Amino acid sequence: MKISEMNWERVDAFLKTDDLAVLPLGSTEQHAGLSLSVDSILAEKMALDAAEPLGLPVFPVVAYGVTPYFLAYPGSVSLRVETYVALVRDILDSLRMQGFRRIFIVNGHGGNSPAGSLAIEWMADHPGTSVKFHNWWNAPKTFAKVQEIDPVASHASWMENFPWTRLPGVTLPEQRKPMIEFERMRAMGPKGVRDYLGDGNFGGYYQRPDDEMQAIWDVGVAETRAMMEGPWA
Repeated sequence: MKISEMNWERVDAFLKTDDLAVLPLGSTEQHAGLSLSVDSILAEKMALDAAEPLGLPVFPVVAYGVTPYFLAYPGSVSLRVETYVALVRDILDSLRMQGFRRIFIVNGHGGNSPAGSLAIEWMADHPGTSVKFHNWWNAPKTFAKVQEIDPVASHASWMENFPWTRLPGVTLPEQRKPMIEFERMRAMGPKGVRDYLGDGNFGGYYQRPDDEMQAIWDVGVAETRAMMEGPWA
């Protein structure tokens, strides 16, 4: 259930029988020829698809994350780590105050890892709460499916190219881009990163058949839903 399609009375009624909320985390950053909102689109859709049969409320995706390395690409927006952690903490505090005691975070961006550390700290500060921080794209079963299809896959490559992250009128290259050297990139500032990456794809083909992408998505939804169902602490 999208929170945007509920009013406070419906949430109040839900809390009389359950205490689990779903929070997607995304980012606004370059993804080569794909949408700047890839991480947000995927995190929110994954959360909604997994939660739908369980009847769980899914809050709007947090559309900005920690992505300073892409700031030389127009349209990319990065929050400072302290800003991001404070933002997520305030969201968790708000949910707890209203009666949510279990919070399932569906994360769609690797740079948002500080929120995972925060979740552990926040649980220690609030006994009786439980938070799961789920990187949907590299969870064991989902990532195994990606590797089964094509082991050369990374940021802005085919593995993020779903029908719902593509842009009309954009034609993507057909070749397989060589994988970048991650350690080299991590030593660069934003301008150096853009000069090194070019279009922004880290490595791999830019697109694969839709049936393969749907197979990955189906595994991801099933794996995410299973984690929502439990067990919980």
